[in-house]
Amino acid sequence: MNPMMVYRLDRFGRGGHHRPFNDLGYAGVRIMEAHENYNRQHQNTRVEKGINYGDLIEGVNFDYAKKLTAVNAIVLAGLASAPKEPVNVLIGGIVEPNTKLKWEKPEDDSIIGYKIYWRLTTSPQWENSRLVGNVDNFELKGIVIDNYYFGVAAVSKNGHESVVVFPKDIIRR
Repeated sequence: MNPMMVYRLDRFGRGGHHRPFNDLGYAGVRIMEAHENYNRQHQNTRVEKGINYGDLIEGVNFDYAKKLTAVNAIVLAGLASAPKEPVNVLIGGIVEPNTKLKWEKPEDDSIIGYKIYWRLTTSPQWENSRLVGNVDNFELKGIVIDNYYFGVAAVSKNGHESVVVFPKDIIRR
């Protein structure tokens, strides 16, 4: 199994089970087999010209379902082990050669520090990161604010990280 992130909200013309969660502001992802069997999926159960249509138990690949369940369990275990994320993340560096980030530390004794992430505005994945210690602000020297997206994550004693939090406002002087 090779899970991959697809940066499309829905399948063309069909939606996804995660969409209602996204529409309400909750994180949700669609997990699916990339090579769908259209005789089985998205069909009412029936037989036409000797072909069985619909989601039937004999069409379930239980070995694949077992692997899919394991991927879900691993992701959920990682999220459950993560520390609380930083709050009120702010950003600064307008018309400056450096980018400044500031945040509030959550109440969580497992946190040993924070990690700043940044990526080009054209990239869907984090390309750079820096562990900055148990501080509530940091200045990235030589990193121009206009060229990147930024975020901050908390890091726990056991190495787990919170979700990355994007800045919600600018640092006012």
